[in-house]
Amino acid sequence: MLETGQQAPDFTLPDAEGMQHTLSDYQGQKVVVYFYPKDDTPGCTKEACSFRDTDSAYSRYNIKVFGISNDDEKSHAKFAQKYNLKHTLLADTENKVCPAYDAYGKKNMYGREYEGIKRSTFLLDESGKIVKIFKKVKTDIHADEVLDAYGLAD
Repeated sequence: MLETGQQAPDFTLPDAEGMQHTLSDYQGQKVVVYFYPKDDTPGCTKEACSFRDTDSAYSRYNIKVFGISNDDEKSHAKFAQKYNLKHTLLADTENKVCPAYDAYGKKNMYGREYEGIKRSTFLLDESGKIVKIFKKVKTDIHADEVLDAYGLAD
């Protein structure tokens, strides 16, 4: 289980255009890594749009935002285009990164237990260390919560 103060696990994943992104390549800037269950579903759309709506603040503070799900590149491209998302969506189709961040496991909906992505967010400092973990997310205002947690305001 990851904790604040630990180095975030490194990864390399493709974005919606197939370009590979390696987390350690972003050392020197703050990075937000958020995990979400599925493209174009109500809660995930609210969360992604909250980052879209605060994009200018993230750009101003030089914070890189990655959204990660098990959806493929094509799904991410449609989702990003439909909602005009500016941040990078990464495809963990082999489900290797989600478990490394304890963002995959048992979930319960309407009394039915199943395995899936657990919505969570990791805030990293410029050296790649975890400074805050969100395990409970208010999807519609989450991007503002993240800025607040960094001590920044839009």
